[in-house]
Amino acid sequence: MILLLQTAPKVLLRAPVQFFSMKPFPYLQSVRMRDDATRDANAYPFSLAPVQQIEKIKFHEKVTFFVGENGSGKSTILEALALASGFGVEGGTKNVQLNSGDHVSNLSDSLRLASGLQKPRDGYYLRAESFYNVATYMDSIGYLEGYGGQSLHTRSHGEAFLILLTQKLRGHGLYFLDEPEAALSPMRQLAAVVAIDALVQKQSQFVIATHSPIVLAYPHATHYWFDDTGIREIKYDEIEHVRTVADFMGDPRARVAQLLASPPESEENATSRTFGPF
Repeated sequence: MILLLQTAPKVLLRAPVQFFSMKPFPYLQSVRMRDDATRDANAYPFSLAPVQQIEKIKFHEKVTFFVGENGSGKSTILEALALASGFGVEGGTKNVQLNSGDHVSNLSDSLRLASGLQKPRDGYYLRAESFYNVATYMDSIGYLEGYGGQSLHTRSHGEAFLILLTQKLRGHGLYFLDEPEAALSPMRQLAAVVAIDALVQKQSQFVIATHSPIVLAYPHATHYWFDDTGIREIKYDEIEHVRTVADFMGDPRARVAQLLASPPESEENATSRTFGPF
């Protein structure tokens, strides 16, 4: 059941559907479709192959990465997991239940999460595309504690993200991050990896959707590759993003010259013509 609070901006409250295993940790252990869930395999999001294979995901006690091409379903599943865990669709803590649009997938209502006996003391859902709305909401209610004591709008996008990682998140938490590298330079991505590890050392668990080879290099993690065939566990060195960047950096000028010499007809041809088969 969804309850609307009569405040501005509009907010949503959702009741998570969870059950508990006998293990104390990690906080989030596995996910599956509810037995009573109604789903149309021909309609979005249930038509996505990764959604149909969602039970393959077994969450690492420290970091679980979702990686794949644009449109493969990473963010869709991450959002559903966050909503099923009690977070709002636009991100923030569980107390921030913003929804400024009607773009919420109904996938979360069909999920059943297996959680450890130990409950997290902290939590956050970072959604890069709506972080601006969360920052605006923090300003509107005058709550800046944990964000460096000043409006996030007075900082650059990247600085705001790092303030979140280094000051707002306290540890002993369950954190969902959707493309945290979006606003970060390579050096700041390295700083983010250090911040993630510091929180992991404080018994935190992360689920992260990312394209960044830098962020993906965090060692204490499980990587899942998403594509139109479904979900599979993958090693870091086998990830297409990692191999593409490594290939490009081997000779950037030659790669760009190769790309521009004969403009391809499609994005798929662009990738194959530029980098060839791995």
